[in-house]
Amino acid sequence: MYITIKNINRIFLFLFLFSFVQLTTLNAESGYGGPYGFGTPASPELIKKWDIDVMPDGRGAPQGRGSYEEGKTAYLQNCASCHGIDMSKPTKGTGAAALRGGRGSLASGKPNKTVESYWPYASTVFDYVKRAMPFHAPGSLNDNQVYSIVAYILAEGNIISKDTVVSASNIGKIEMPNKDGFIWFEGGGGHRPDVYNYD
Repeated sequence: MYITIKNINRIFLFLFLFSFVQLTTLNAESGYGGPYGFGTPASPELIKKWDIDVMPDGRGAPQGRGSYEEGKTAYLQNCASCHGIDMSKPTKGTGAAALRGGRGSLASGKPNKTVESYWPYASTVFDYVKRAMPFHAPGSLNDNQVYSIVAYILAEGNIISKDTVVSASNIGKIEMPNKDGFIWFEGGGGHRPDVYNYD
């Protein structure tokens, strides 16, 4: 019997789809994806520990404060080994990004996306540092240390003055250089650069 490549492709497609349907049925019948029989429901205390998002207007910002001088010390102890002492030249091999510089480069052929040039809100800096930094011990910084590091990064980028104390009461009021660089999506998505090309 003469079998063409077109027929072989149809046979493989049929077998693939048949296998997929069988696996899906088997998974549904076996309870896969259902209760796993381990773990415990999250307590309100645990949820509170993880519910740490800070909104662009400052809602959700925890109590605390941080100055430039305190931030310089905290930055050198926790951040400089990856992001570099001057924040514009990260340590090679760490995968860290530059945190300052690049202002005015976003529309160029070589955009330099840093906190100074790209990030639209100071609260985003706080939120990210609080959750993910330092790389070797994410979430280990207390709120005062995070506010201090944010104050230091923003002052070094000439976004705030070195005498500004960053706190819950003013983090939502800090004007970032790229605050208008994202598109507001009225449907509830907030500033999302990806919705510009879609209806």
